[in-house]
Amino acid sequence: MIVDATPAEHIADLLARQRAQRLAEGCGDAASRRVRIQRVIDLLVENHRTLVEAIDLDFGGRPRGYSIMNDVLGSLTSLKHARDHLETWMQPEPRPVFAPYDQLGATAQVRYQPKGSVGILGTWNAPLFTLLSPLAYALAAGNRAVLKPSEIVPRTAAILAELFAARVDPADVAVVTGGPELADAFTRQPFDHLVFTGSTAVGKSVMRNAAEHLVPVTLELGGKSPTVIGRSADLPQAAERTAMAKASNAGQLCVNADLVYVPRERLDEFAADLAKTYGELLPQVTGNPDAVSVVSAKHHARIRGYLDDAAAHGARIEVAPADESGRAEDRRLPLHIVIDPPADALIMREEIFGPAVVLLPYDTVEQVLADINARPNPLALYYFGTDAAEKQQVLDHTLSGGVTVNDLMMHPGLEDAPFGGVGASGMGHYHGREGFLEFSHARTVFEAPPSDLRREYGLVPPYGPDFESMMAAQITP
Repeated sequence: MIVDATPAEHIADLLARQRAQRLAEGCGDAASRRVRIQRVIDLLVENHRTLVEAIDLDFGGRPRGYSIMNDVLGSLTSLKHARDHLETWMQPEPRPVFAPYDQLGATAQVRYQPKGSVGILGTWNAPLFTLLSPLAYALAAGNRAVLKPSEIVPRTAAILAELFAARVDPADVAVVTGGPELADAFTRQPFDHLVFTGSTAVGKSVMRNAAEHLVPVTLELGGKSPTVIGRSADLPQAAERTAMAKASNAGQLCVNADLVYVPRERLDEFAADLAKTYGELLPQVTGNPDAVSVVSAKHHARIRGYLDDAAAHGARIEVAPADESGRAEDRRLPLHIVIDPPADALIMREEIFGPAVVLLPYDTVEQVLADINARPNPLALYYFGTDAAEKQQVLDHTLSGGVTVNDLMMHPGLEDAPFGGVGASGMGHYHGREGFLEFSHARTVFEAPPSDLRREYGLVPPYGPDFESMMAAQITP
């Protein structure tokens, strides 16, 4: 390790060590990859209480059971799934060989090789999951990794760094901590792949920095994920499930619903059902250990700013629970239901990422689809209803990272299906085999047969009329 190193020098030193070990080992077999994943599993299992306590302190109030469900068990699910399936994913895939070499013993296959060292930048809203879930698939693919936790959760970041330094060889997995200066240096290093979870604006900066070394990126971003309440929907059920989603992590999730489109004639009914259900889940928020705090004073002020701006633009705002306003020193906010704000309101243009939701009345589904498609592609899209034709219309005429029907935020929990964004909501995937493939280089290997027919078929100079006739005969519709 370099003494008194700059952030860039420190990361460069880690990458050099990881590269040396990778070159010495080669691609690594399934057993060695499982061992690396198991070390992370054991670290998490044995220290999860310490980690969730740190998350609670960093948030200023986050139920430990929620952190266990979301961050610990979510991460363990990814790690165990990768551990238990990597050997199958690693198998070379035979591919067809063109005639006549297929008859002469030639073979072709695709081998999946590790790319090298993967840099993973996590988030504050899911500080373990956004690091350890992609790490699971990076390790399954045979890579090394360097993790950079969010500086907004400094206690969690420091404990992760201590645990990995004590339990895991940094030539396999290392953790670095620091603020924006470190993050900038991190994304400028010649990693073999970068993973970033966060905002679209920062994602663009990450991609620009990665371009210096042509580093491929997986960007898990966000956006204003829409929910369409069809006229065939069970309205109380849709309101209940929307309330459950908005109560999860106080809405601080990239796949949470921002915009909910409701049939105009049922808008007030839906708003009342949503407020009622949310109030049943959290009868009070101030001082309630079941309510998650907004993570920082800065984010608390940001959300308050959206709400004040919406009110100034004439939007109607309902609060649930109705008698709560939230206190800045506590940072827990009740759910704010913002009804039909104008298009130029901040809350219509910025991702909410907090305990607020916008309800928009509509007359026709075609109007809804036009509005969704006028916006950047969201990370998630939700549809409630039993009308099969309308559901298909929504699926066929929108593009989003993923979709859940008749619920919210369920598709990201599918470990054996890809999770990722599209366009402004990101690129690339992790989870399942697609995650393994994301962090692998698909390398084609052709093995030539003993016999070579190129001279016999006139496929090498000097080219004659028979060659031209043979080529012309291949041009068919």
